[in-house]
Amino acid sequence: MGAGPAGIYAADLLDKSEADVEIDLFERMPAPFGLIRYGVAPDHPRIKGIVTALHKVLDRPNIRLLGNIDYGTDIKLDELREFYDAVVFATGAMADRALDIPGIDLDGSHGAADFVSWYDGHPDVPRSWPLTATSVAVLGVGNVALDVARVLAKTADELLPTDIPANVHAGLAASPVTDVHVFGRRGPAQAKFTPLELRELDHSPNVEVIVDPEDMEFDEASVAQLRGSRQVEMVVKTLQEWAIRDPGSRPRRLHLHFFHSPSEVLGEDGRVVGLRTERTEYAGDGTVRGTGEFRDWDVQAVYRAVGYLSSHLPEIPFDHVAGVIPNDAGRVLDLDEDQVPGVYVTGWIKRGPVGLIGHTKGDAAETVASLLADADTLAAPKHASPDAILEFLAARGIPFTTWAGWGKLDAHEKSLGEPHGRERVKVVEREEMVRVSRD
Repeated sequence: MGAGPAGIYAADLLDKSEADVEIDLFERMPAPFGLIRYGVAPDHPRIKGIVTALHKVLDRPNIRLLGNIDYGTDIKLDELREFYDAVVFATGAMADRALDIPGIDLDGSHGAADFVSWYDGHPDVPRSWPLTATSVAVLGVGNVALDVARVLAKTADELLPTDIPANVHAGLAASPVTDVHVFGRRGPAQAKFTPLELRELDHSPNVEVIVDPEDMEFDEASVAQLRGSRQVEMVVKTLQEWAIRDPGSRPRRLHLHFFHSPSEVLGEDGRVVGLRTERTEYAGDGTVRGTGEFRDWDVQAVYRAVGYLSSHLPEIPFDHVAGVIPNDAGRVLDLDEDQVPGVYVTGWIKRGPVGLIGHTKGDAAETVASLLADADTLAAPKHASPDAILEFLAARGIPFTTWAGWGKLDAHEKSLGEPHGRERVKVVEREEMVRVSRD
């Protein structure tokens, strides 16, 4: 269940095994590729290029895509068991993790995941976004925070070479933003940016990246992190270079702040009018502590990018604290920690939303190894014919999409972009995606 990278990697490994398998990839969206299509910023063509490799997997004859099918609504676990020896859940994480500070629920305070879904043209979110702020705060120092900050700070026309939907371009074009502030409560050595993502901030001709030299502090634990990780070293070097350079004259500014812990979102009449942060300092053990020194920032919108959270699936055990399906090497466990027969899990729903897309390959390898080791113990399905599931879905009146349908939608999106000199224009409406795919 899930035709994003995690699900496709698992299908790839199963197909390459010595087992005689037929694989169906169920997907809630009418189109495949999950996080790459609906979670990666449109100005990341390098990451979106992973689709090329995933495309080759879905091209194989014994791997089928069945899209526009919502698990728990259109089909349930007991029904899946009638058609398959095993079910692997790879449903990812698309919700925002909560941040418990006063004012976080004010109008103008947003979750990063919701904003990402909007600018990536997710069919199940509103078509407009309230881009009325001139100064914006982004809470978090991971790659998602950088994506959000970069999309907010760039001009809309800079994103035209991408697959950005027309409604998103129109919304960003009307944005009056001049300053975007990114806040991290720890120091620069603890930032979770990757070096490439960080450097991309400075590529825009319209955005000046500003780093406060006073934030370039390091304790012994930070120095050890620098020496022990080439990636951390590269991130810190870039930040130090930006901190000592003279400010430029680009019309928009993107500020990176460290040692600022958000303590309250300030509001008036139910709307965001500011952000209060507490200055932090190193505690001597690699962590930070508050200093009691507070500062108020004049911002009219706040985006929290403090992590994604997976959602509970019907009929499947779920650890609501960790936000994962409990498992042992990919084997799903019930509340008594006994294995649920024939049910497996991979990707972020298995281990939590950490790591890059490529890290899901390791998850898939472990899960597939467990599934293959259990092969002789799996109960045979009631309906063995590959056509049986198609007849079941058709009888329910579910307008499912296929891999051939994706080919039609892919060609249609490219045709929309061609008159404008763009590679593609993403279709947003679910009904239109289904219509084109099933035409």
